[in-house]
Amino acid sequence: MTLYTRFAAHIDAVLDALEASGDLPAGLNRANITVEPPRDTSHGDLATNAAMVLAKPAQTNPRALAEKIVAHLASLDEVEKVSIAGPGFINMSLTDDTWRAELSAIRDGGDDYGRSNRGAGTTVNIEYVSANPTGPMHMGHCRGAVVGDALAALLEFAGHKVIREYYVNDAGGQVDVLARSVHLRYREALGETVEIPEGLYPGDYLIPVGQALAAEFGDAYVGKPEEEWLVLFRTKAVAAMLVLIKADLALLGIYHDLFSSEAELQAAGKPEEAEAELRSRDLIYDGVLEAPKGQELEDWEPVVLPLFRSTQFGDDQDRPIKKSNGQWTYFGADLAYHFQKAQSADALIDIWGADHAGTVKRIVAAVQALTGGKTRFDVKLVQMVRLMRNGESIKMGKRSGNFVTLADVVNEVGKDVVRFTMLTRKADAQMDFDFAKVVEASKDNPVFYVNYAHARVASLHRRAAEAGIVCDSIDLSQLDTEDLALVKFAAQFPRIVDTAAAAREPHRIAFYLYDLAATLHALWNVGNDRPDRRFLLPDNPAMTCARLFMADAIGQIIRNGLAIMGVQAVQEMN
Repeated sequence: MTLYTRFAAHIDAVLDALEASGDLPAGLNRANITVEPPRDTSHGDLATNAAMVLAKPAQTNPRALAEKIVAHLASLDEVEKVSIAGPGFINMSLTDDTWRAELSAIRDGGDDYGRSNRGAGTTVNIEYVSANPTGPMHMGHCRGAVVGDALAALLEFAGHKVIREYYVNDAGGQVDVLARSVHLRYREALGETVEIPEGLYPGDYLIPVGQALAAEFGDAYVGKPEEEWLVLFRTKAVAAMLVLIKADLALLGIYHDLFSSEAELQAAGKPEEAEAELRSRDLIYDGVLEAPKGQELEDWEPVVLPLFRSTQFGDDQDRPIKKSNGQWTYFGADLAYHFQKAQSADALIDIWGADHAGTVKRIVAAVQALTGGKTRFDVKLVQMVRLMRNGESIKMGKRSGNFVTLADVVNEVGKDVVRFTMLTRKADAQMDFDFAKVVEASKDNPVFYVNYAHARVASLHRRAAEAGIVCDSIDLSQLDTEDLALVKFAAQFPRIVDTAAAAREPHRIAFYLYDLAATLHALWNVGNDRPDRRFLLPDNPAMTCARLFMADAIGQIIRNGLAIMGVQAVQEMN
């Protein structure tokens, strides 16, 4: 139990006591009660809104209720001072020994400090990347991949069971285009001079695939009609592309638990199962869509289609699940896919590119309908990344074969730089990735700034050993108010993990680590002008050992946060 959860338990105990004494009605909803740092540190160390939340349902004055809560909190040994602010907010200042005890808790918790059971073992399916299997990963896929993977690690750290899933879109027209492109490379491998027409994939990454097919089949499919080889070449090409994709993701340290095939989903009759389920509840009917706006009526023919009652769940219009030719629409296939996922998870999260924003409402509606609203479903939209080099934009286009691959970027700047950088902005905010900036040794580069903080901590033990300082015992009473200000910020880590997991926002970990690093650097730099504030004091081994202990705890939190982000903490800066 960390400090914040402990004080949440204290608040609960106080409210229980007030209920027992008749000062509060029993059974009030406490879900919105918080314990957090006040915005202004001069107000204290912790603040709670308990009186503000409960006063109205208790039909009492919030300040009067706050006074009753304060009377109980003031008796806690950990509390030095408690006061009421404004209409009923309660602020607490804790004793220095309470913060020293939390510092020891950080060290004792080690790699598990900040871990929680918020998820209580509930299973969350996170689908991320899911790029069309038509080529290697490029930087357009990178951000969603990192956000999804970091979110998976964050939710695991917060006590959830997580399924990492990749949906292979191998049933659409784009994989037929891939198959035709590979067939040309197959003929090329057999000695034919070919020209890649516009509309096919010209990338050199398909040359080895064509060569492998030539070695396997010889000229058996040269000059043959498309219907004889299309399905075979499509299957072989998708398999080859998945090998490339998995290798590219591995460069980022990303591994999925499950690769689900759209083609297999349809072959197994899953869309029909989803349709039958919805029809059984009168959520699919046969109807006619409205004529498209702005289109001449003579150019449009009304066609009866199976329509999902999407408007009952907040969508703008009902949606067709099949086309006029009987094939499943994209929505029909996606509906079935989410139905399949919901059968093995308590919650679903999709990481999508921002260009898919228009389809969010209909899929949210479908999941709500198919699960009776029992399965939480979140869609996280990820904006594209603009690649830059020294301020100049780098263009990329997959169809043209002229694109910057994920492997190129990782090989140039490193996995950890890529992963950290992708989490330095909210996922739905635009991002520039400048090759020069992300490796810059400056405070403006969060990757460097956080790593520098950890490297500073790591250097202390080497320097202490060189100075002959041995820490056989630790006296944390040596730490004063300035030292404990750093401890107070460090102790927020479990709360940050909890709120980030609840919001499904892994970037909050990166933001917190940057602020923690800034707090450490600020305290460190005080020693430049005031020698007594230095972490290493050869003439004062007791103080040195206490500050070493504190620094180690900060380093532990940095490592724990970076581990959630999938980044390795560095021991020294080159």
